[in-house]
Amino acid sequence: MFSAVHGPSARKRGALRLATAAAVSGLVAAGAIAGAGGAFADTPGQQGLGGATATIQGLEPGSFADAVIEGADGEKENVSAGLFRMNVDGGGTLRTYCIDIHNPTQREAKYRETPWSGTSLANNANAGKIRWILENSYPQKNDLAGLARAAHIEGKLSNAEAAAATQVAIWRYSDNAKVTVTNEVGKKLAEWLYENAQVAAEPKASLTLDGASAAGKAGQKLGPVTVHTNADKVTVTPSEELKAAGVKVVDKTGKVATSAVDNSQLFFNPPAGAQPGVGTLRLSATTQVPVGRAFASDSKSQTQILAGSSDSTVNAEAKVTWAKQGAIPAVTVKKDCAKGGVDITVTNKGDKPYPVTVGGRTVATVPAGASKTVLFPVAEDGKYDFTLAGQHFSGTLDCKTAGTGTPTPSSKPSPASVGGGSTGTKGGTGLAETGSSSATPMIAGAAIVLVLLGGGAVFFLRKRNTGGGS
Repeated sequence: MFSAVHGPSARKRGALRLATAAAVSGLVAAGAIAGAGGAFADTPGQQGLGGATATIQGLEPGSFADAVIEGADGEKENVSAGLFRMNVDGGGTLRTYCIDIHNPTQREAKYRETPWSGTSLANNANAGKIRWILENSYPQKNDLAGLARAAHIEGKLSNAEAAAATQVAIWRYSDNAKVTVTNEVGKKLAEWLYENAQVAAEPKASLTLDGASAAGKAGQKLGPVTVHTNADKVTVTPSEELKAAGVKVVDKTGKVATSAVDNSQLFFNPPAGAQPGVGTLRLSATTQVPVGRAFASDSKSQTQILAGSSDSTVNAEAKVTWAKQGAIPAVTVKKDCAKGGVDITVTNKGDKPYPVTVGGRTVATVPAGASKTVLFPVAEDGKYDFTLAGQHFSGTLDCKTAGTGTPTPSSKPSPASVGGGSTGTKGGTGLAETGSSSATPMIAGAAIVLVLLGGGAVFFLRKRNTGGGS
């Protein structure tokens, strides 16, 4: 989907952001941009959530077609609608649709498998209908003749038309967008999908952990860390810090664990008398990510939802802290879009109270042997960045689609190429550049925070004016 936000309100927002873009340009020239993947290297607060991480490559050749979106002012403009392709870190391929029509997709942005609660789907009563559409259309239903019959459509249905129809039906539920496929056959499929969609439950994560932050006194068995996965087998790898301290990772029988399966429980055994320390446990597997899993980017690249997966690498991490005495906190942080912030959960396994201090302010005190969850409010599109118990937590709260709460902008195609290839025709390798006319300076503004944090990179989209569909 290629589109650019226009209209008076968009132009005003763009003008206000130009100064920010200019301020960042010197940092960019100095080599501050190192790649979108860096954003996740500085986001350790996602431990336990686990799953796949991937880099977006663009619209899949032959799997997108023209559609028309109608803005609030009645103006109609062309967009391209269809499947995206992502390359999974460690191996594998994902195919996704967009669930944020007015937000830009940044070139080679890094994405992480994310619970619905951490995306705009958390506040969307129709999220389950989107999953139904994914399960009952292309590419899950790749018998296009059968799909056409199910939708009572006469005429041949192509991959491009089926993908465009699926994307359009999703946009109507994800963004409340007034959008149609230009092709008549595709238009009929989109209508059938939209009208027949039923509520389906959120799919489970490919790999996630309960109790991903453990803590306690040396000489005791700490945990459990409970594994949840659809993989047949998960490899368990202790960090060098755990090995050096003599901390064993064991199962519930006490046997040293080198692998795990769904519902396995893992424990840490720091030896009695061990000096205070921290360590990390890495869990990895190869599996297919369930259809309907959301994928979000901390660089604000438009949110995606999974339509299909090859066998892919998935990972999760657990952290453990041990000491002899004092407060011994285990900390986890999770985005909570329904409440507008991040939930900070602290379990104090020590013998003294632990003050939860964020931004120089103590937001709670957790008594010895107790656990507490505190909501730390974060504004929409706002960044959080803090350290608790020696762990660094950072990220962006991206809970709303770009059109939420604002007039619906009109759109027109504005393709950006990958690797310098042409994107003006079907079958190209274009990335969606939704909102390029005003989003370019917006992305530049976000770069200030990311660069200062030493986090990831922000890719500046080059505005291109095109006519007609792409």
